[in-house]
Amino acid sequence: MSTVPPPPLAPPRAPGRRARAVHWYRSRSLRGRLTFLSAAAVAVAIAMSALACWFIVEKQLYDQVKFDLASAPPAFPGRLTCFPTPEDALEHQRGGSLPEIGGAVPRDTQFLSAAGVCLPPGANKAIVTKPGDAAAYRLGPGQSIIRDGTYTNGQPAIVRLTSSHKFTMPTVVMVATPTKSVEDSLQGLAVLLGAVSLGGIMLAAVAGRLVAHSSLKPVDQLTDAVEHIARTEEVGTTIPVHGDDEIARLSTSFNSMSTALANSRERQTRLIADAGHELRTPLTSLRTNVDLLIRSNDTGRPLPAATKTKLLGNMKAQMQELTVLIGDLLQLSRPDTPKAGPNLTVVALHEIAGRAVERAKLRGPGLVFEVSTEPWYAHGDAAGLERAVINLLDNAVKYSPPGGTIDVRLHQGVLTVRDHGPGIPPDELQYVFDRFWRSPSSRQLPGSGLGLSIVAQSVREAGGEVTLGPAGDGGPGALATVRLPGGPAPE
Repeated sequence: MSTVPPPPLAPPRAPGRRARAVHWYRSRSLRGRLTFLSAAAVAVAIAMSALACWFIVEKQLYDQVKFDLASAPPAFPGRLTCFPTPEDALEHQRGGSLPEIGGAVPRDTQFLSAAGVCLPPGANKAIVTKPGDAAAYRLGPGQSIIRDGTYTNGQPAIVRLTSSHKFTMPTVVMVATPTKSVEDSLQGLAVLLGAVSLGGIMLAAVAGRLVAHSSLKPVDQLTDAVEHIARTEEVGTTIPVHGDDEIARLSTSFNSMSTALANSRERQTRLIADAGHELRTPLTSLRTNVDLLIRSNDTGRPLPAATKTKLLGNMKAQMQELTVLIGDLLQLSRPDTPKAGPNLTVVALHEIAGRAVERAKLRGPGLVFEVSTEPWYAHGDAAGLERAVINLLDNAVKYSPPGGTIDVRLHQGVLTVRDHGPGIPPDELQYVFDRFWRSPSSRQLPGSGLGLSIVAQSVREAGGEVTLGPAGDGGPGALATVRLPGGPAPE
């Protein structure tokens, strides 16, 4: 079976002129682009102004020549001797074969009739006739035709055609005015405008360079700051802001970003330091217990069964505390989820509260839970919100007295958890949602001080707010309030 070889690949086409121009422009620096654009804009403006000026002057000069030609009074000789062409008439004029005729006649005047062309005495120029000139025979008194023309020697001119009935046959009087002086003036004007335009473009390039340097000075400062941060990793560096233009807005945004990065690094450093501090205690306790068990085995003096059981129980409790602490740290280390993020779904807050209460009952078997919930649906991370509610209930269980009551209410999107424990001193309310913060009176209780921080983060990610304060009825205990946007029916 034969196969047909594929056609050879065509050689790559060379980039066109436009592509090369675009590549050249994009390869320039921002300062170079601004300079080029400024010079180009001024060059176009100067070129348009120069062209407009040249055309206006041209029109004015030619209009003036035509007006002077149209207002010149006609003069007629006494008789005419005509020849077939202007060249023949001019040749006989130079030979002196034309008869003298009376009357003053302009030197650039000639006469066209059915018999031919005739020049006045003393004429040294002849006008080139055109086939359409015969139409001037039918012009009435005071009417004329003005057209562009040339002399027989090639010089340009403007020609006026009028009809005359002073002769025995219809005659067209042709009067011409040379335009060489006008063209010379226009040529000189073009040279002058070109020189002025070139000088203006050069000045525009210099001015554009200065303007670009002045305008991009904040950008240079911003670049220096970014390079300094990349080189030294010292976030928090800011640059001065002047004015309220786009560059100032960019500088302000950079300062905000740099400050946010510095705050983020500070929070990260503090989190690591606090986590290390909190991990040190259970790890130290675990190491002590393990060392004690190893020493007892090495010395051949085994510990009593009760003591060994107690050590193992303590080690298990420390391991559980480490597990909870590591889970809390992982929860807090997650980046904030946008409100429209993929993890946000419609969740039934009343169902989450019911499951959390059932788990809290297992942790506080001697406590009484009074629950009253209404249907409420919100947008959020189901797992995060459930953990937040469980942390609030765990906090209530931890501080409730034996046999105490915990009230859980959900009404119109407001979830409240109220215990009847000692409450929170007013001077400590501002710290309750800080990471690793624990009240001096509760540092002997189990916990890492991260539960309420996780509550605040989860509720904030769902677009809600959480508060913790004293009970509103003046009784003992603390009241936690969570408000989440949503509705009584799923959307």
